Amino acid sequence: MMMGFSFGGFGFLFMLLFWLLIIGLAVWVIAQFFSRTNTLTTNGSKQFTSQQGTALEVLKQRYARGEITKSEYEKMRTDIEA
Repeated sequence: MMMGFSFGGFGFLFMLLFWLLIIGLAVWVIAQFFSRTNTLTTNGSKQFTSQQGTALEVLKQRYARGEITKSEYEKMRTDIEA
C-alpha cells in the first residue's frame, strides 16, 4: 500500500519527533541570535569600563615595578581616565 515506506507502526511517532526537532532547532537558533545581539549591545559600555579598570591596574603595576617614571605614570593615567 505505501510502497515500502512504512516504519512498522511508528511512522507517525518518528514524523512527529522529526518536526518537533526541526521546530525546536529553529527556535533555539533564533533565540541564540537575539541573545548574542542583545549581549553585544548591552555589554559594550560595561566592557569599556572594565577595560579601563584593567588598564589602570596594569599601569599601577608597571609603576610599582619601576618600569615607568612618576611623570610617565601620571600622563598615562590622565590619558586612560580621559
